[in-house]
Amino acid sequence: MLPLLSHTLLVCIILIFKKIHANELTFELPDNAKECFHDKLKIGSKFVLEYQVVTGGNYDVDLELKSPSGKILYKETKKQYDQFEKTVEEDGVYQFCFSNEFSTFTHKIIYIDWKVDGDPEHEIPQPGPRVAEGALTMIELKVGKIHENLEKSIDYQTHHRLREATGRARAEDLQERVQIWSLGQFILIIIVAIGTVLLLRSFFTDRRTSSNMTWNR
Repeated sequence: MLPLLSHTLLVCIILIFKKIHANELTFELPDNAKECFHDKLKIGSKFVLEYQVVTGGNYDVDLELKSPSGKILYKETKKQYDQFEKTVEEDGVYQFCFSNEFSTFTHKIIYIDWKVDGDPEHEIPQPGPRVAEGALTMIELKVGKIHENLEKSIDYQTHHRLREATGRARAEDLQERVQIWSLGQFILIIIVAIGTVLLLRSFFTDRRTSSNMTWNR
């Protein structure tokens, strides 16, 4: 019973650390700045790049993805979010760069999700000893299904947090603009009120001066 339990636990651990190399990162990109990331991939592996501008400016950024030979595989300008998937056709270091050089005063918060599947350098080695063939088939299927559902849940939660952060940033930006507009309207009302009082006062002052001149004559 104990060997079966230990092998079941080992299978669970292996399935949790799936043969997919994934990096999730949220970073700040200053204005007039460019940030590049690199990863070494092998032919036959597949990568998925997903990104989204969480906060900053018009929620847009430039992205360029290059192969080791310098070929541009993906290029978009002033994009808010996107997802790009491709199978690697040449060995080497791939580079993707985010650029905020078109912005002169606003920085951006960017979320990226970089996944690589099928690359031996990113894979976790198989466990050594195994129990009899088919003994853990049902358990492996169950654990695999649970792992897939957990991955989907994590992915949904991540995107929900991103939407929440973006919505909060937009709401705070709108609140700031409303406050500035309200303050401007208040100042304008005060100026108009003071101007109206001074104008009316000047009318009565002119009448008194003219009436005094008449009596003196």
